Amino acid sequence: MYFGSPVDAYSMLYALPIALVATTFGLRAGTVAGLLAVGLTVLWAMTQSVHLTPTGWASRVLPLLLLGVLLGHATDRERRAHEEHRRLEAAALLHREAIEVNDSLVQGMAAAKWSFEAGQIDTGTRILDRTIADAHDLVSSLIRRADMGARTEPLHDRSTSLHDPVRILDSPDGPAKRRWAEAAIPQQRDASS
Repeated sequence: MYFGSPVDAYSMLYALPIALVATTFGLRAGTVAGLLAVGLTVLWAMTQSVHLTPTGWASRVLPLLLLGVLLGHATDRERRAHEEHRRLEAAALLHREAIEVNDSLVQGMAAAKWSFEAGQIDTGTRILDRTIADAHDLVSSLIRRADMGARTEPLHDRSTSLHDPVRILDSPDGPAKRRWAEAAIPQQRDASS
């Protein structure tokens, strides 16, 4: 502000802070940083009574403004492209998981339904049991891949009930309670008939 002549062009040293701001915060901040640098250059010219030609002003003002605007714009475009890439990756993952659910669960349930409708109860039961096991494995795999860590809030009441097999399968001692539930269900059917 107090030293140097117009020949020294110290205002060009504003280029590094402008570039850092534009790269970090994008177009708006880069434009503001460029305008601030231009304002400081004008203040310097007024306080030092420096008279510059239009070419002298253009050579100081335009590079600073263009640097902030163009680098900020490029940074914003790169961020948008990165976000779009992540969105497309997530969509592709969901598509693969939907195909996996269709292949292993929906088709298994359809085959079990056809077996039951054809009167092949044992075959339908085996297919349904295998489909339920596949569903449990698939959901467990999806939870592990989500890497959400341990959940702290319960999703529903954890009390076990024969009328709610999800709670039985999801309980801390799942296999033992499942065997107990599978043994108790036929007893309940016999008692109700």
